[in-house]
Amino acid sequence: MPDTLQEEVFVEISQLVQSALDGYKVILPVEILFCIFAYGQTVSGKTYTMMGKPGQPNEKGLIQHSLEQIFQTKQALQPQGWRYEMQVSMSEIYNETVRDLLSPIWDSSRIENGPAGKKYTIKHDANGNTQVSDLTIVDVQSSREVAYLLDRAAHSRSVGKTHMNEQSSRSHFVFTIRITGVNETTEKQVQGVLNLIDLAGSERLSKSGSTGDRLKETQAINKNLSSLADVIFALAKKEDHVPFRNSKLNYLLQPCLGGDSKTLMFVNISSKPSSTGESLCSLRFAARVNACEIGTPRWQLNMKASDYRLSYG
Repeated sequence: MPDTLQEEVFVEISQLVQSALDGYKVILPVEILFCIFAYGQTVSGKTYTMMGKPGQPNEKGLIQHSLEQIFQTKQALQPQGWRYEMQVSMSEIYNETVRDLLSPIWDSSRIENGPAGKKYTIKHDANGNTQVSDLTIVDVQSSREVAYLLDRAAHSRSVGKTHMNEQSSRSHFVFTIRITGVNETTEKQVQGVLNLIDLAGSERLSKSGSTGDRLKETQAINKNLSSLADVIFALAKKEDHVPFRNSKLNYLLQPCLGGDSKTLMFVNISSKPSSTGESLCSLRFAARVNACEIGTPRWQLNMKASDYRLSYG
């Protein structure tokens, strides 16, 4: 409900976040993927849910709460011989262009291909790991360091004014933390990647009042969200062709949307009566997504001494 505290919302996903540091031991370079989306119309509270309010410690979002849990668990596991390394990246997809929000050189004119005209290429390696060429990756030691980077990324993110929102996010924000752990006693290893995504808000052109650049942004946003739905439903139907390449967002998150991954979607709706139509659309989409059974995530345990492999549902 609108008066629900951020801490109460985080409880709903805390076990999924914990999985990124759980004792699923992977010896080979296989990463366990996790993804949490925030979906909904403009002004429904997605960015607040994910990012909270900058400078307001009592209103931290899911990203901040997730990081605090991860670093607290990191500290708690040290006596058991576990040592973890954390790396973060933050990017946005704006009008089908990937932008690095942590780049040390940011062009304030926001030219089409991001900082200094740099183009970022999305690639998937043989192990299913995703790499974005030249994307800034930062080693972090504490949630405070990440909070600073989040604030920096928030100021670089593309926003604009529409009839529905004075400060509307005009891009999909992708926060990624890569976790690598090694037990110094047993030599076991664990690798996990957690993606936390604040999608741009869906909105009807007739309501947004968008023109010019805002109109192009709105069209691109709605096309991306429609493409995401196409991918989810194709996976649910187990179709031979899944249209991952129909948008940069889908292609970037391809490993998270299928295979041995865990994915959760928040659907935010506005409490305003004037938003009833959009809320119904969001809820119908949520119902269809909730009915999807893409597959059971499998965890692989590989032993150095043999080729014996266990898969857990």
